[in-house]
Amino acid sequence: MFGVRVQAEDFDAAAEIAALAQGRTDIGAVVTFSGLCRADVKDGLPLAALHLEHYPGMAEAEMERILYEARTRWPLSGGRVVHRFGRIVPGENIVLVVTASPHRGAAFAAAEFLMDWLKTSAPFWKKEERPGAADDGAWVEAKDADDDAALRWGSPSA
Repeated sequence: MFGVRVQAEDFDAAAEIAALAQGRTDIGAVVTFSGLCRADVKDGLPLAALHLEHYPGMAEAEMERILYEARTRWPLSGGRVVHRFGRIVPGENIVLVVTASPHRGAAFAAAEFLMDWLKTSAPFWKKEERPGAADDGAWVEAKDADDDAALRWGSPSA
């Protein structure tokens, strides 16, 4: 009941949760995190879309490594990570993390851990599309706050 996917298509969080929990009586808590494309304005220009790119094969392998790391840290009964690529407009889903455990504390902590490490180590790149911008879109740079959030969990296993 653990898995990762990288896909262009949108996902249905409720369907992912239902599939993870179906027929299970060992799950006491399911925590989900959905990351959405946020409409923001930069230099007076609204965001029209994000273009997410990834390195096929490498992205999935890193996501599986991070999910495995979460499983070693908390007693999880299941977990899923779905990440989209391609052109994503504000309001659309980007990423989904679902964790299941007998107890809520582990499910919450594992979901937070997964998102913190996905933000900093999964090989995805984002380019902004802002009509009227002087350039052909700007790559989104990594944020120190994301690195700080990931480091609070300590170094992941190799």
